[in-house]
Amino acid sequence: MSAVATDPLTVGFPFAMSSSGGVGLATGDERMRAKVLQVLFTSPGERVNMPEFGCGLFDLVFEPNDPVLAAAMEFTIGQALTRWLGDEIVADRVDVEAVADTLAVEVAWTNRVGRSRVAIRVRFR
Repeated sequence: MSAVATDPLTVGFPFAMSSSGGVGLATGDERMRAKVLQVLFTSPGERVNMPEFGCGLFDLVFEPNDPVLAAAMEFTIGQALTRWLGDEIVADRVDVEAVADTLAVEVAWTNRVGRSRVAIRVRFR
């Protein structure tokens, strides 16, 4: 009789090999961080079997850097996180700051299991 995993395996982000030579896996808060980054950094159409997955963040980065772009990104990221990870997290805050030639994206969320709060910040220049 084989055991059934209750928590599916999540490949670590960025992709890496483990010390035993296998694929590096993420667990706990690191697992959810990897999933959030995958949603942020995947463009719709990039995944063959899930063509709608992602938020198109990289597509928006090449638009003019202004408050309108920041507002559009906040909305797009929030919607994507709710759609793809809504069963696992609550997106508490999505802040996008457009200053000069830099765009900073900060996402804060609460894990539904364990209620831990996590935030990440990504900058584009």
